[in-house]
Amino acid sequence: MTLYIDPPTWPGHGRMWSHLISDVSFAELHAFAADLGAPRRAFDGDHYDIPSTRYADAVRAGAAEVSSRDLVRLLTAAGLRRPKGRPVPSSPPDPR
Repeated sequence: MTLYIDPPTWPGHGRMWSHLISDVSFAELHAFAADLGAPRRAFDGDHYDIPSTRYADAVRAGAAEVSSRDLVRLLTAAGLRRPKGRPVPSSPPDPR
């Protein structure tokens, strides 16, 4: 089980935010976020938005610190990336 978090460099609502992802499943992500105390409304399609005040808590709970670029790469490689405005695929793409 590996969860990843990028640095809190994303501004919004008067704060800075990080993104928390799983490279395994959304079930794993939701369970970790619930244990962290993140509200379900913080889920944004393929990640949780985590305020900078909770960043250290996520790392202490086991989230690995990665760059924003690496976070997107990991999410895409896992087949869990859901870009805004695009429909969710019904099945994974054929690797051939």
